[in-house]
Amino acid sequence: MKGPLFYSKILLFGEYGIIKDSKGLSIPYSFYNGALKKDDNATDIALKSNESLRRFVDYLHSIDSSIVCFDTDRLLEDVNSGMYFDSSIPQGYGVGSSGALVAAIYDKYAYDKITVLENLTREKLLKLKSIFSAMESFFHGSSSGLDPLNSYLSIPILINSKDNIEATGIPAQQSKGKGGVFLLDSGIIGETAPMVSLFMDKMKQEGFRSMLKNQFIKHTDACVDDFLKGDIKSLFSNTKQLSKIVLNHFKPMIPKQFHELWKKGIETNDYYLKLCGSGGGGYILGFTEDIEKAKQSLADYKLEVVYNF
Repeated sequence: MKGPLFYSKILLFGEYGIIKDSKGLSIPYSFYNGALKKDDNATDIALKSNESLRRFVDYLHSIDSSIVCFDTDRLLEDVNSGMYFDSSIPQGYGVGSSGALVAAIYDKYAYDKITVLENLTREKLLKLKSIFSAMESFFHGSSSGLDPLNSYLSIPILINSKDNIEATGIPAQQSKGKGGVFLLDSGIIGETAPMVSLFMDKMKQEGFRSMLKNQFIKHTDACVDDFLKGDIKSLFSNTKQLSKIVLNHFKPMIPKQFHELWKKGIETNDYYLKLCGSGGGGYILGFTEDIEKAKQSLADYKLEVVYNF
């Protein structure tokens, strides 16, 4: 048995902001993927995944049946016979490892599921998002549901606000383009729940709330618009501002050893760094107008280019 593949995702813009109704843009990233699988020679990783699935099945019973219902008998039977999630998606890296698993379980075991072949109206997208939010909360304490949505649909998702999301097209990549978006490996595993809880604590301060609304969300929204329009000049100007704001106000979410590197990008304009997901480790997202220059500047680090301008 080998189920269909579900991809990782990258939230290009909107980390933390979407909690407070900023725009966001999430794209599938097929380099990493996962699938439900059963085989007879279970490795330690497979056994660990199977054990985690068992706990997840228990949790699914607690979801209100008016939101979603699963064929839990069949699911439990498969888990008891050794099913696990075979995934290359790194965990704790901000690229949606739990989202892909949630999408795979929904796809295989949900009753009355909304399929990717339907006409995906805004209502259907919001319903899927609320189902996935309820499912993925098992992993993070709370979840927007966007990661599994992206993984399930495998198309870019534009978040206009909490109640307004749509599938979108993004400008075609320029394979010979000089600029690009890249992932920088921090070498540290990040955990979502403590980072989100830190953010919620900061939200109790009026100064932070005001900065979020008047600076962070303003530039996040502008970045989304610039990216979709293909306005590269404006995009880099807004991304630089965003990178500065994150360095000044979200420092605890940036691993300490990357503070200087972050600052160096802003000062030299070789690259601009931003959080990929909740931060605290995992990947850091980078934007550059000259990928070769960024590679020289970050010669000690492993870069993965995910999109070319």
